[in-house]
Amino acid sequence: MPILNKDMTLCISLSARPSNNGTRFHNFLYETLGLNWIYKAFAPTNLEQAIAGVRGLGIRGCAVSMPYKEDVIALVDTMDASAAAIDSVNTIVNDAGVLTAYNTDYTAIAQLIERNSLDPTLSVLLRGSGGMAKATAAAFRDAGFRDVTIVARNEAAGRALADLYGFGWQGELGDSTADVIVNVTPIGMAGGPEADALSFPEATVEASRVVFDVVALPAETPLVRAGSAAGKTVISGAEVATIQALEQFVLYTGLRPSDEQMRAAEDFMRAQ
Repeated sequence: MPILNKDMTLCISLSARPSNNGTRFHNFLYETLGLNWIYKAFAPTNLEQAIAGVRGLGIRGCAVSMPYKEDVIALVDTMDASAAAIDSVNTIVNDAGVLTAYNTDYTAIAQLIERNSLDPTLSVLLRGSGGMAKATAAAFRDAGFRDVTIVARNEAAGRALADLYGFGWQGELGDSTADVIVNVTPIGMAGGPEADALSFPEATVEASRVVFDVVALPAETPLVRAGSAAGKTVISGAEVATIQALEQFVLYTGLRPSDEQMRAAEDFMRAQ
């Protein structure tokens, strides 16, 4: 990494519980490609002031994570179609003080559905109703899935998300089962109050065919471990994090690393 200097370009991330995933991934690629850039994670105490700082300080890129993906919409100038379509933002690009919002979460989920050849006739239980849940639900809808149930205790948010994509809604999991179970809540996230909790009952995991946890840290969440132990097809949040971070890198720098460089950055990110 180059020594800090006045010409260095800064990118940041904003999250209630920041991880080193993006920091390691982006900084590894900056160094690999010889860029005079640096990436730093922050936990803002005031979102409006943080975004004003992005604009006023000329910060080039800003990743946005839970729980700010919807709140930042009012603070940007332009919504790219990827963010406007789902009213959720995970990436902001600053062009001379003009802030444009994008969503690379959707891209990551869509790619993983395709990579794992998930059959759109399968039933899906999707737990969560926030900004990331919107991106996930949209990706499943656009991949042809119709038998999807949103599980969310927040009835207003849960019903709104379900109605948006023509899916079902229920407030509690109960003894519900599905072919594909997707966790898009902070349950199982390192550092959170439910870090050791399982986001779906063991019986629901056993009855499923595919276990998908969008939580990126740790790479092996309680749900990922349970799915692996049960012999299910498992898709992890670490995979989501890699793809969405790569697409952010391209938006920020205009450069697309080679597959070899991307894999090296992914390995470096995970070896923490």
